[in-house]
Amino acid sequence: MLYQLEYPLHSSIKILYERLSTISGLSEWFADDVNINKDGIYTFTWEGSSQEAELISKKKGEHIRFRWLDSEADEYFEFRIQIDELTSDVSLIVSDFAEDEEDKEDATNLWDAQIDNLKHVIGS
Repeated sequence: MLYQLEYPLHSSIKILYERLSTISGLSEWFADDVNINKDGIYTFTWEGSSQEAELISKKKGEHIRFRWLDSEADEYFEFRIQIDELTSDVSLIVSDFAEDEEDKEDATNLWDAQIDNLKHVIGS
C-alpha cells in the first residue's frame, strides 16, 4: 500500500534538492554511504548492509523517485518538494510502500528519524 508523509522544512529548494538527488547529499543524511555504478544503480549502505535502487525519475527542484531492486516493479520511494502558494513554506513529501499497517508504522518511524537527520544537515 502506498502512503505519504509530509515534513515541513526551513530550506531553500536548491539546497534541499541537492541533498535529495546527489550521492554526496544522500550520504549526509539518508545512508552511511551512497555509490552509483556505471549502470546507474545506486547502492545505499547502512551499518555495513547494503541495498540497491534504480533512479526511476527526477525533475530538478521538484522530485526524485527510486525503486529498490528487490521490490515489486510498481513500488518506489519518492521525495517531492512542495511549496505552499500562499506562504511559500517548503515541505518534503515522502512516498513509500508498506505491506500492512504494522510495516507502515515501522517505516514511518524510520522516515521520521531519517528526516530528522536531514533537518540537522540543512539547519532546519
